[in-house]
Amino acid sequence: MTFSIVAHCPRTGMLGVAVATAVPAVGSMCPYVKAGVGAVSTQSWVNPYLAIDALRLIQQGQSGPEALDAVMAKDEGRDLRQIGVVDARGRSAAWSGKACTDWFGQIVEPNFAAQGNMLVSAATVEAMARAFRDSDGQGLAERLMRALEAGEAAGGDKRGRQSAALTVHHTEDYPLLDLRVDEHHHPVAELRRVLGIASLQLLPFVEGMPKKGGPGAPAPNSVVEMLALPPPQRPGGGGSAP
Repeated sequence: MTFSIVAHCPRTGMLGVAVATAVPAVGSMCPYVKAGVGAVSTQSWVNPYLAIDALRLIQQGQSGPEALDAVMAKDEGRDLRQIGVVDARGRSAAWSGKACTDWFGQIVEPNFAAQGNMLVSAATVEAMARAFRDSDGQGLAERLMRALEAGEAAGGDKRGRQSAALTVHHTEDYPLLDLRVDEHHHPVAELRRVLGIASLQLLPFVEGMPKKGGPGAPAPNSVVEMLALPPPQRPGGGGSAP
């Protein structure tokens, strides 16, 4: 019922997930990321504890594939689950239970796993993987966004579309980006619009927030002045889509 990509950037160490589906608020259910540990998308008939437990096992020293094997072995509903995992060393894995709704499947390569179920065809996952590979050199958020857009263009969820999400973690316990479109006729396109605004208006603020072992830096005057403006007057505009 969903298509997603979990990924690791070997250049920056960032970890992230992009996901879209024809159910509301996918960002509240499927993506789980822990900085320096791993990224997971749990989908189909969602079991959040698969993601929570997999990240705990990775933090304890298991690889992404080992953690996935361990959590799936204990899940009696495994035939209905789909999950993608990548750890902070780029070791990736995915599971698609035999009772997932066609089309379902995954592509797993170093530093990413792309997976989906209830899709129009395999073309969605193939397009996501290709877009991620072809955007090497871009930032992780951009690569994930391009993969999601490619999957949507290739067919996506065969029921239609309703929500999408993008989350990226870097070095802190809080996300660098955590963007969600919870109910929209064109959620992937809206997520792209929100990412553009967040890159101009939100990231400069997040970059000055307190860090581990440090209080953070005062916001530059340019950021203070920008955020004092009404949203439509800021770089990229803002507020609700027309």
